[in-house]
Amino acid sequence: MPGDAASTRRRILDAAIAEFAAYGIAGARVDRIAAASGANKAMIYKYFGNKDQLFDAVFDTIVVQTMDDVPITGDDLPGFAARMWDWHRRRPELLRIATWDRLERDAAGMTADVVRKATTDKTEAIADAQRRGLVDATLPALTLLTMILEISRTGLDQPTTHRAAIETAVRRLITPPHP
Repeated sequence: MPGDAASTRRRILDAAIAEFAAYGIAGARVDRIAAASGANKAMIYKYFGNKDQLFDAVFDTIVVQTMDDVPITGDDLPGFAARMWDWHRRRPELLRIATWDRLERDAAGMTADVVRKATTDKTEAIADAQRRGLVDATLPALTLLTMILEISRTGLDQPTTHRAAIETAVRRLITPPHP
């Protein structure tokens, strides 16, 4: 039944998210993913291929989910940074998976297509805001995006003070100079 297949795939993805977050790509074990998902290894290989392909599916899922849940607008980059910070606090496993991807794949030049698209979309939103004079154009849009994303990952253990500091830092970073 299609519902059963979709449910099994979802359980496998959920278990794989937890496994990859905890152990990275190299340390993750398909046996543990199978046990945690209630599926057998054959189903994992049928639905996702090998472990690297399963990680690709996990990574693509979390990037798309993050883009859907935390959209960017050039009109409110401080708010975007604060919403990303909230997202990282709610879903720390996703940040860990992104870190594992950077550690184990970026070094090998294996940037996922979904990341390239997400980066392009976000950079275009910032560049548009720069063209409209809403955001300082001194730095390239991609540099600003990188800085904003890194700022949004700081102070996750300081919930009472850091969210506002993130908004302030990004506001100061992007505010065009006054003549």
